[in-house]
Amino acid sequence: MTTQVVDSDEIRAARKVAAALHERVSMLSEDALDLLFLEARSHNGWLDRDVPKNVIRSLYALARMGPTCANSNPARFIFLTSSNSKEQLRSFVAAGNVNKVVTAPVVVIIGHDLDFHRHLNRLFAHSPGMQKKYAADRSLANTTALRNGTLQGAWLMIAARAMGLDCGPMSGFDNEKVDEEYFRDSDIKSNFICALGYGDTDKLFQRLPRFDFDEVCEIR
Repeated sequence: MTTQVVDSDEIRAARKVAAALHERVSMLSEDALDLLFLEARSHNGWLDRDVPKNVIRSLYALARMGPTCANSNPARFIFLTSSNSKEQLRSFVAAGNVNKVVTAPVVVIIGHDLDFHRHLNRLFAHSPGMQKKYAADRSLANTTALRNGTLQGAWLMIAARAMGLDCGPMSGFDNEKVDEEYFRDSDIKSNFICALGYGDTDKLFQRLPRFDFDEVCEIR
């Protein structure tokens, strides 16, 4: 599908901003890379410190700027902050994850809308055919929703770390029961959950190994 974009003042302004960014910042500092990746850890225990609602809103405002295919933005987030809401979720998670859920300041359910293409005329307005494309191919729409919803969940975790929060992603829960409880009568499906807050470093273990480049990568 070919998309023709007519040059405009808005497009030229956007290009100017992008060019200026790379002139201003070539890469993140070593400290920033440590915060996001090199020294960051997945947390299982949490300090008794709330995450205010305005921080959650700022977190989403940052995470939503990460790219998705056709600007599809299929992810849907439910942030559980009250004790009652986290207790409600605990019956759907694996035994090993119960304590992580009920003690975390925030637990976010990351889902994806299989009917995301309904919004493409707004989100990808310069290419009106994209909405029809996904509506006509349910398999493609489902795959796109899952892939890009997962991507947005990763953007959320990176954004959280960038804001000084810690993350504890989990996949050990009953997706069908969560969908029935939280996404009933919708086309939204749960993907994974993630605890957010300020991690208790006294409850960390040693970092587990990763593959080296030559084990899993090729340059062709």
